[in-house]
Amino acid sequence: MTSANGVFLDEVLRPSPPLNPRILFAIIMLVAFVNLAIALYFVMRGAWPIAPFLGADVALLGWAFRASLTAARREEHVTLTASLLRIARRPPRGRGDEVRFNPYWVRVQMDEPPDHWSALTIWSHGHGLKIGSFLAPQARANFALTLKSALKQARETTP
Repeated sequence: MTSANGVFLDEVLRPSPPLNPRILFAIIMLVAFVNLAIALYFVMRGAWPIAPFLGADVALLGWAFRASLTAARREEHVTLTASLLRIARRPPRGRGDEVRFNPYWVRVQMDEPPDHWSALTIWSHGHGLKIGSFLAPQARANFALTLKSALKQARETTP
C-alpha cells in the first residue's frame, strides 16, 4: 500500500458529477418550450398573469443547475505519510484551507450504519474535522475503512 516515497494514502475526494452542461442546457430549453406553449395557451384565454410565473420557473431551474455545477467543483485531498496526515480542502469558490495532523494521535470515527446524515470525522486532541460530507454514504464508509487501515500501517512504520 505504501509507495517508494513513503505515502500510505493519497486520495482526492470529489462529489458525484452533475450531468453534462449541454444536457442541462437541453433540459432547460425543453422546459422553456413547454412553459412557453402553456403560457401562450393561458394568455390567449385571458389569464395573462400565469406567464411570469412560468418564466420564473425556467429561471429558477437554470439557477439550480448552475448551483449544482458550481458545487461539484469542490474537493478534499487527503495525504498520509508516516509523520503527517494532510487534508487540503478546495471549495468551489474562494481560497482553500489545509489541516495537518500527526497520524499517531488521529482517530477516525464514522457513524454506523452509514446513511445520508452519517459523518466521517477525524479527531485529534479533542478537535474534530468532518470530511467527505458530499460523498454517498457507502463511499464515505469505504473511505473511512481505507483511512483507518492506512493510519494503522503508518503508525507501524517508524518515520
